[in-house]
Amino acid sequence: MALEHAILVSLLEQPGSGYELARRFDRSIGYFWAATHQQIYRVLKRMESDGLIGSRAVAQQDRPDKKEYSVGPLGRAALSAWLHEPIEPESVRHELAVKIRGAAFDDPAALVQEVQRHRRAHADRLAHYLAGELRDFTGPEAPAPLDAGQELQHVVLRGGIAYERMTLAWLDDVIATLRRLGPER
Repeated sequence: MALEHAILVSLLEQPGSGYELARRFDRSIGYFWAATHQQIYRVLKRMESDGLIGSRAVAQQDRPDKKEYSVGPLGRAALSAWLHEPIEPESVRHELAVKIRGAAFDDPAALVQEVQRHRRAHADRLAHYLAGELRDFTGPEAPAPLDAGQELQHVVLRGGIAYERMTLAWLDDVIATLRRLGPER
């Protein structure tokens, strides 16, 4: 997937400025497709010159006008074509898994601290996902019923939640195994 497709999806969900789009990447879509703010601005400029998106100046009180982007007909056609293309299942590149295998040739317990650091990061991400789910989809302030776009956003988020839960269970297993195989064996 190209960054352009992620931007098209985000702008179809809600038009916005480059800053707003970068914040959306930081908050949600970025967990599944990462991009720096500089990359987003560079791609927005190219997409606009290619006619995939358009922009309009939006006046703001006490601040300079902002440029709000939205998807044009060419952008919708490009996204539609991409949605109909087959993609290969992703392969996992997991550096931590290689380190864990390599621990057989060193002190396995020495890796516990690094695995715990990864576990904390995944626990934090899971907490963030669950808070977002409550805020946007299941809590008292969430819209009911959800529209099709919201339903699809929620199913992607549920996938992220399931992934983080699976990863935490695996990391707990790794920590227990590393400790069991530590230097006292």
